[in-house]
Amino acid sequence: MSSVTPGDPRARRRLATEIKDGLRTLRGELSALNRQVGARLALKDGDLDCLDVIGRHGPLSPSALARRAGLHPATVTGVLDRLERAGWIARERDPQDRRAVRVRALPDRGREVLGLYGGMGTALDEIFAGYDDAQLAVLADFLRKATEAGESATRGLADGTD
Repeated sequence: MSSVTPGDPRARRRLATEIKDGLRTLRGELSALNRQVGARLALKDGDLDCLDVIGRHGPLSPSALARRAGLHPATVTGVLDRLERAGWIARERDPQDRRAVRVRALPDRGREVLGLYGGMGTALDEIFAGYDDAQLAVLADFLRKATEAGESATRGLADGTD
């Protein structure tokens, strides 16, 4: 682990670069893990991504899924067709607006996905054990802010205001 001498801007820049490089490497490793999980479940990468969004934020409308996943609505229709045929999701009428459809993940299949990520979950729990509560709070804060920065950058590119 790198350390920074207080007031040393070069050391701080090196550490910031190390963190950015680490995030890029982590993104690659998580992508590889997701590809392996998707292959085991016979799901395309985009289908697995949408299933994750539905599992975390659902039930939701197909248009809300398209926005959250950053996909064209027509693409989402194809994804939902595949996920429904394979028994991953259910489309249901929205109780507030019977003309609208909401999509929800089916829990039994969700447990199947979680089982494949179990090794990563266990490894993370072991990593967390090496940090105290204050350090974990800093890490959680960093991840929240980094996620917000990513969402903002994505919106900027999508809107053409990058």
